[in-house]
Amino acid sequence: MNLTGIIGYTITPFTENNNVDFKQLETVIDTLLDAKVDAIAALGSAGEAAYLSEDEWESVASHTVSYVAGKVPVVVGIAELTTAQAVKRAKYAHKIGADVVMLSPFSYYKLNEDEIFLHYKSVSDATPLPIMIYNNPATCGVDMSPQFMLKMVDGIENARWIKESTGDIQRMHKIYKLSKGSVPFFNGCNHMALEALNAGAVGWCTIAPCLIGDQPKQLFDAIKNSNNEKARELFYQQYEFLEFIVQSGLAAAVKAGMSAQGIQVGHPRKPLLPLTPLKQEKLKSMLIDLGCFS
Repeated sequence: MNLTGIIGYTITPFTENNNVDFKQLETVIDTLLDAKVDAIAALGSAGEAAYLSEDEWESVASHTVSYVAGKVPVVVGIAELTTAQAVKRAKYAHKIGADVVMLSPFSYYKLNEDEIFLHYKSVSDATPLPIMIYNNPATCGVDMSPQFMLKMVDGIENARWIKESTGDIQRMHKIYKLSKGSVPFFNGCNHMALEALNAGAVGWCTIAPCLIGDQPKQLFDAIKNSNNEKARELFYQQYEFLEFIVQSGLAAAVKAGMSAQGIQVGHPRKPLLPLTPLKQEKLKSMLIDLGCFS
């Protein structure tokens, strides 16, 4: 599978009774498809996967795959404390027809590289699905070096891609240089999109299309077509917004933005809190400036 471009993340909408709202999940998926994303990722941190019950997690995964219906590849995020639970969820993702698993090593105890390697290998051995190695120490508590992630790509059969989300552009330069450009990697840090794509990232994993449509795709295409002036213009138009949604919390920010746009997707699940009224107004102002508010 040649996975490139914009991977759009879904949020998990909730009803007033705090149940998963599957009808509005379909609306979110339609929004991403309309934004011309190249793949859809469910159950990431923006999707509040850590706050879902097991039944909810499985229902969101299966409903996403079913509703997307092969229009684009579906990536299922997995971040579990135990290898057994990660394997269980990877098997479930394969069973329902997902195309890729995005696997993060989640830890309470500090994991060493042997433990992380075996965690990934165990998931790889359990299912034929290709794996994206996801490095996001801010949420998972594990920081993997470029050298180690490349070792896993080389030594684990189904490990295919790397998603780098530390916010350190030097990590991406290292991945590109050490692999001689042979290992595809994705940017997972929204406000670094311009630098990352210019550093050789084959794509950008982002929830931004939920609110600003195909503007991330336009940026990706501009860089792909070597239109650097256009790319800079597009990036700096989006920059303040991209920085804001990260700093404000992706789930809370996107849910507030979609609500302002007339799509009721509920609040984040506690302990996460909705945006304050002041931040809601700031977000609305940015969406107006980006032409994404009617």
